[in-house]
Amino acid sequence: MTHRVGFVVFDGVTMLDVGGPSEVLHQANRLAPRLVPRYEPVLISPDGGTVTTSAGPSLAGTVRAADAGAIDTVVVAGGDRLAGQPIAEDLLTAVRDLTARAPRVASVCTGAFVLAELGLLDNRRATTHWRHAAAFAHRYPRVRVEADAIHMRDGCFVTSAGISAGIDLALALVEEDHGADAARSIARELVVFMQRPDGQSQFSTGTATPPARGALLSELVASVLADPAGDHSLPAMAASVAVSSRHLTRLFRAELGTTPAAWVERVRLDRAQQLLLEGCSVTSAAHHSGLGTDETLRRAFARHLGTTPSQYRKRFTTTRSR
Repeated sequence: MTHRVGFVVFDGVTMLDVGGPSEVLHQANRLAPRLVPRYEPVLISPDGGTVTTSAGPSLAGTVRAADAGAIDTVVVAGGDRLAGQPIAEDLLTAVRDLTARAPRVASVCTGAFVLAELGLLDNRRATTHWRHAAAFAHRYPRVRVEADAIHMRDGCFVTSAGISAGIDLALALVEEDHGADAARSIARELVVFMQRPDGQSQFSTGTATPPARGALLSELVASVLADPAGDHSLPAMAASVAVSSRHLTRLFRAELGTTPAAWVERVRLDRAQQLLLEGCSVTSAAHHSGLGTDETLRRAFARHLGTTPSQYRKRFTTTRSR
């Protein structure tokens, strides 16, 4: 017995959108030889044959939707062309045909644009790559876009963020089919987290914050990121770079668009999230992130993430939202 997963590809498809989830399914078959059903990947394209990825290498042996047979899960891969230009009618036709008869439908990155173009995501929650989220929301106002989610399920439709988030999505599908233990063993083999929770930000403060323009603030930012639990009060930070507290506040406003205290709190919250996902207790995460007490950590989680540290920590054992 097999579970056939149809990956919809096209010229210009992002290779990792296909390769990442495919490897998860391969490892599921390899690590659990008694797994039933076993996964059978099928590459599907509008015209069949060979397609060229955005990175250059080709994917050979694709079949047309009409020739694909029964598909249990459809995964529409992404590519920049889907967000930047009208979606080709032959691709829409192929996906329309496949999704009409598949019990589960997923997309990676801008593959969500195809599902939305077909109206399949109307009045549903969905996500895509953060860089295209605003365009996605503008182009498809009936979709409830969750711009910062790693992956999102609404009914039989599962959408994920960009590129490597396809791995998170595939792990979630494996857990849904075969349980958390199977997904955990695959995650360990691939040297990735069991999951990045589907409510977790697509990027951390360190990568989301615009880079500081001046050398003074760049040096300070690097030191805080290296040791979030250190003394990063406004007076201490100002003294470390030999400026007044007022001047440092002006620099943060001008270069990072925020205040020193707000920025430090987000850095510490990022660190606390990482510690919780690594298995630390709430108290330990609060202490080692620099947030201090359990109550301070709870307030930060409630303010920025809308959940509690304990609820967030529980998610490390599953790919599913709670």
